[in-house]
Amino acid sequence: MFKKSIEFMDSFLEMGVPGCDCIAYLNGKEVFRYMNGYSDLETKTPVKGNEMYNIYSCSKVITCAAALQLFEKGKFELDDELWNYIPEFKDMTVKEADGSIVPAKTKIKIRNLFTMTAGFSYDLHSPGLEEARQKTNGRCPTVETIKYLAKDPLIYHPGDKYQYSLAHDVIAALVEVLAEERFEDYVKKNIFDVLGMEHTSFNRDKFDDSLFASQYHYNTEKQMAVNVGKKIQGYRLGCEYDSGGAGACSTVEDYMRFLEGMRTCKILKPQTLEMMNSPQLTPKQQPTYSGENDVMTYGLGVRTSKDKTKVTEFGWGGAAAASLSIDRQKGLCVFLAKHLLNSPTAGIRHQIRVKLCEDLGI
Repeated sequence: MFKKSIEFMDSFLEMGVPGCDCIAYLNGKEVFRYMNGYSDLETKTPVKGNEMYNIYSCSKVITCAAALQLFEKGKFELDDELWNYIPEFKDMTVKEADGSIVPAKTKIKIRNLFTMTAGFSYDLHSPGLEEARQKTNGRCPTVETIKYLAKDPLIYHPGDKYQYSLAHDVIAALVEVLAEERFEDYVKKNIFDVLGMEHTSFNRDKFDDSLFASQYHYNTEKQMAVNVGKKIQGYRLGCEYDSGGAGACSTVEDYMRFLEGMRTCKILKPQTLEMMNSPQLTPKQQPTYSGENDVMTYGLGVRTSKDKTKVTEFGWGGAAAASLSIDRQKGLCVFLAKHLLNSPTAGIRHQIRVKLCEDLGI
């Protein structure tokens, strides 16, 4: 059993992945766990299954879930304008293609943050963010830093298109404002503690480096993995910055607790979860979605299906080649962890879910 899944996992090593670890639950029970390769290439330490990983954009689903908890409590509506909660975003400007700076035609709505249609880029060294680093002596508290981001012109008018960006980092700041506590503290209390996730945090400094798998970057020219150290690369702007978009660290088993908590509606109500994984892009925005094809689209912070008769899962991935999937109809949750930035497997990693479904006959 699981011949296709294991062969697929083993093929990652042939493509230059140092090591990986995958877990799958079906109807609340572990049905698959397979790890291969090394957690440290230099010392030839095998993957043991208890390693911590920087999960990068797999953080986004946690962040959006945290914000949607506050939505359920009536703290905001999706079509509320962001400036009502963070006033610095009231009078935004846009840098046009010719370089001119003009007033934004529309206000940023909270919905735009969830759907990556707010007008932001993923420039981690924009003038606003560089000023935040300087003025806070490198600490970059989350809300304060996001207020500096508001000084930068947007790169398109809010609502015009989908573009992957720092929008979910802004959501983390919004959660801080609404909950009146640090984002990391809110998520720990309302998600991590609830689910028993003792090895997950948006505060990377809580954990010793020895707990982490070594982290690599794939050098395309040399076709080899190069060790880049165990810290988050780039996305954590300062020691007090909780990056909602890329700042969490976790273990494979801990992250599965999150996926199961989502699947079983322990974290969000069924109707909220259904809204999260329903298509949210407008006909104008849909052609600009980076995963545009006949079936997939974007919901509230997750890829999802246009046609639930064809594909019933929703999920996302991370910069170091992790992949997550939740399929409530099939009762299946899958998490695949790697620690390889610029991975040559990035385009195929989500196929592990397909292989597992084939092996399970579901």
